[in-house]
Amino acid sequence: MTFRHFLYFLPLLVFLGISVYFAIGLGKDPREIPSALIDKPVPQFELPPLVEDLPGLASADFGGEVVMVNVFASWCIPCRIEHPLITRLAEEGILPVYGLNWKDEKADARAWLNELGNAYSRIGWDLSGRVGIDWGVYGVPETYIVGKQGRIRYKHVGPISREALNETILPIIRELQAE
Repeated sequence: MTFRHFLYFLPLLVFLGISVYFAIGLGKDPREIPSALIDKPVPQFELPPLVEDLPGLASADFGGEVVMVNVFASWCIPCRIEHPLITRLAEEGILPVYGLNWKDEKADARAWLNELGNAYSRIGWDLSGRVGIDWGVYGVPETYIVGKQGRIRYKHVGPISREALNETILPIIRELQAE
């Protein structure tokens, strides 16, 4: 085969290469975004409280018990969908649930909590989004499980469904609590 014959097959080879690349990418779940922070300590931060009667959120608040950090915003429709499940976790005392209000106006976030109920024992207000970036937040909602040693052990991207809660998140929480 001469170089000239090879040129005839070059577009076909490029097409096949691109097809394989996209076929692999389409087979992946877009919610399974790997986090570089898994098994790393929570980032250093200190956020003011969103509401007056609850404390804010800081890196010093982690350690000693397994906690969930739920990143939410009042403008986030999927946050509304998952909020009853987050509330259930908190009400049943399964673990403390901390809130990280991300890129949201304080009055809007407070109104959202007044309407849907406040499941959080601490809520940090991250208007600039800087702390969210340090946590590796891509968008809202996102939920993190932090172990007893203050290390991020799991990240869930998108709204939590009953299936994800029962099949993935609760088993991870139970395992970490047993350590």
